Amino acid sequence: MAYIVTENCIKCKYTDCVEVCPVDCFYEGENMLVINPDECIDCGVCEPECPAEAILPDSEELAQKWAEMNREYSLKWPNITRRKDAPADADEWKGRPDKAKLLSEKPGS
Repeated sequence: MAYIVTENCIKCKYTDCVEVCPVDCFYEGENMLVINPDECIDCGVCEPECPAEAILPDSEELAQKWAEMNREYSLKWPNITRRKDAPADADEWKGRPDKAKLLSEKPGS
C-alpha cells in the first residue's frame, strides 16, 4: 500500500507534507504535488499534514483513481524535499470540487 495525492491538491499545492516524508517520495508539478507510489513506504505521516486533505491511502476508492497519474508524473516531475510557500491564492482553491481539469502537466520549479 502507498499514499496518493488527489485532485484536492490542484491549485493549492501546500508542501507541508513534503517536509515530513522520510523517503522523499514527493514530486512537484506546476500546480500540484504527486507521490511516487513505488517509493512510498506507507508510513502515513504526510496525510495529516495536508491542509487540503488531498492525500489518501491507495486502498481508498478515490485514491485508486489517481494512483496511475501519481506514478506517471512522479517519473516526469522533479523531486521536492523541502517545504515551499503555497501559492498566494491556495486558500481560495482549497475545498473546491472538480479541479482535475485544471491540472497542469508542466513540471514545478
